[in-house]
Amino acid sequence: GSLVAAVLAHSGRLDKEDLGTRIGRLSRRGEVCNMINKKYNEFLPSMQSAEDLVSQVDGLSRNIDLLKAGIENEVQRDLNVAVAEFTELKQQLERDTLVLSILKKLQEFDMAIKEYNTALLEKKYVVAAQQLEKARSSLKMLESRKGFELKILKALSTELTVQTQNMLYHLGEEWQKLAIWKLPPSKESSSLESVMQSELHLCTVPSKEEEIAGPPVASVLQAFAVLGELHTKLKIFGQLLLKYIFKPLISYPSLQPFTEEQSEVFILRFKSEEPNLDHSSPMEVFDKIKLIFEVLHKYLLNVPLEQPTEDEKDCRVTLAELLGDMIWEELSDCLIQNCLVNSIPTNSSKLEQYIEVIKSTEEFEKALKNMQFLKGDTTDLLKYARNVNSHFANKKCQDVIVAARNLMTSEIHNTVKITPDSCVPLPRLPDPGAGDHLKMQQTSKLLHNDMVNLENETKLSQYTFSLPTCRISSSVEKLMELAYQTLLEATASTDQCCIQLFYSVRNIFQLFCDVVPTYHKENLQKLPQLAAIHHNNCMYIAHHLLTLGHQFRYRLTNILCDGAATFVDLVPGFRRLGMECFLAQMRVQKGEILERLSSARNFSNMDDEENYCAANKAIRQVLHQLKRLGKVWQDVLPVNVYCKAMGTLLNTALTEIVARIAALEDISAEDADRLYSLCKTMVEEGPQVFTPLPEEDKNKKYQEEVPVYVQKWMTFKELMIILQANLQEIVDQWADGKGPLAAEFSAAEVKSLIRALFQNTERRAAALAKIK
Repeated sequence: GSLVAAVLAHSGRLDKEDLGTRIGRLSRRGEVCNMINKKYNEFLPSMQSAEDLVSQVDGLSRNIDLLKAGIENEVQRDLNVAVAEFTELKQQLERDTLVLSILKKLQEFDMAIKEYNTALLEKKYVVAAQQLEKARSSLKMLESRKGFELKILKALSTELTVQTQNMLYHLGEEWQKLAIWKLPPSKESSSLESVMQSELHLCTVPSKEEEIAGPPVASVLQAFAVLGELHTKLKIFGQLLLKYIFKPLISYPSLQPFTEEQSEVFILRFKSEEPNLDHSSPMEVFDKIKLIFEVLHKYLLNVPLEQPTEDEKDCRVTLAELLGDMIWEELSDCLIQNCLVNSIPTNSSKLEQYIEVIKSTEEFEKALKNMQFLKGDTTDLLKYARNVNSHFANKKCQDVIVAARNLMTSEIHNTVKITPDSCVPLPRLPDPGAGDHLKMQQTSKLLHNDMVNLENETKLSQYTFSLPTCRISSSVEKLMELAYQTLLEATASTDQCCIQLFYSVRNIFQLFCDVVPTYHKENLQKLPQLAAIHHNNCMYIAHHLLTLGHQFRYRLTNILCDGAATFVDLVPGFRRLGMECFLAQMRVQKGEILERLSSARNFSNMDDEENYCAANKAIRQVLHQLKRLGKVWQDVLPVNVYCKAMGTLLNTALTEIVARIAALEDISAEDADRLYSLCKTMVEEGPQVFTPLPEEDKNKKYQEEVPVYVQKWMTFKELMIILQANLQEIVDQWADGKGPLAAEFSAAEVKSLIRALFQNTERRAAALAKIK
């Protein structure tokens, strides 16, 4: 400290006060240094002990390294040798175990084959089959071992196959003894005579050897089940039953099952009896089928698939149940299609009697369930029988449509005469029940009693809204009767059936619009009479459709009473159908008339004999065509339609003749005379084509009214006048545009005729000047 102070003093940097402070600080630092020295002296022994431990650890580490090196060099080598030896021993053990198991399975296979042979000789078929299956199981186990391709396995497989086929052969022989079929030649199996030749013989008494082994049927069939061949055998047996026993019994009412029990066999054959009906009743068919099942159950199929055990005595599956599963669906369909369908009533009044069929079906199924041929609840057969209302409606609708189509495809030309007094023979409908309609009637009666009679004394004819006299196809009359009868049937049916029948009637008329024009297309185009009849048919149907729905409105189900029961919407379609067909025929006839007149050489140069003959021939052909049409349409079309049609065709001819003559530029006097002669033929013979009625005296009225139906009749007569008149007479007929000539011809047409008929003179010019 003194040294420091001296240094500082010597340097002259510190004054006296600073020197004191510095000295104090230095003295405190000295104390700290003494404390550090003390701590160091205490730490030094610990450090020495730690260094000793480090030296010990290094020694232990060297010893561990020496030990590790020894293990790696000596112990590991010995351990690897031991593991290799263990692995080899393990693999050898596995091989020996596998060989042992294979030898065991081979022993089991051999024992099974030996026991099978013993059982087969003793006719213990179930035991033999079980041993075969045991041998098959052993062989499958041997074949599943990978890595052991034993040549003996192929030989064992061949041996097993041979023994299995041998077993099946013996079982087949036994089965053929138990159930023997005697069948007709295959080509004749469908006729009643061939069915009569079918027989089934069932063995009833086993031999003494079989009595020891148990019931032969059970033994054989259970053995088949063990080998997995029972399904195939039963399927073949079931198909034979269906083809040669069940289906013939259902299809042929005269066929009756006949049983005969002899000492060792039960024989099932057929006999034929004279049937009362075309189809057997369901009760008769069910009795026949039930008898067959009872025989099969008693002598053949009341056998469990497996041998009984103590725990499963009541829940065994029998062969009857297995056979039932195989054939019931096909048998049920056959019973429905060939038996129950035919038993569905065709009249709603017979529906109540169908309860007997339902009860018989229930009893039939119950009997089959008792014999274990059926299982479960209701089958399709019983469901079909119980759903008789729906089937009745479907069958009725189907029969109605089929009957209607047959009528539509029958000949059209077979006709009946319809008069305003004619009506469809309809049974009297029952009075409507109480309800809104009845109240409406009562209200209307009260109002009627209170009202003042404002009725006009002049009354309409009772035939005002009637269909005019004409001829229609008898098939169409029957079609309408069918529609009325079907609707009447609907009034007495259930709601659902009523609706179906109603819409079936609608379908009849819609079908008519599709079938008749297509089926009779060629005849309707070629034959005028059929076209006229078809026109009448359509109008007749449309006439009835106007009121058909109204007549039954309050007799049908409530759903249809709200306005749905109507046929009025079909009326325009039927009227259009009839008119289009007849108008098409009219166009054909018009075309033929114009074609014949086209051969008249435009009626020019009639002074030429050849031209005149051609024109006269054309006129004759047209008249002949019209007369022929008048005959084929006579008493067919209504009189007013007949007259309009004939008038239209005659008018076509007259219009064409007038147009051809008016177009001539030069008509000589001789030409005019011959043209007049031709026109006179048309005027004299034209009215004679109007013969709407068979009675000649009644046709005069319509022949006198020709101008009413032939628009150009007066024009034609005026043309005849012009052909024979002089200039003054023509001018007088014109009468300044007010005469009869002016009513039929225009001024230009009259002038053209004058120029053609008369030479160019001052008189002709004066006459032409007056035509304006």
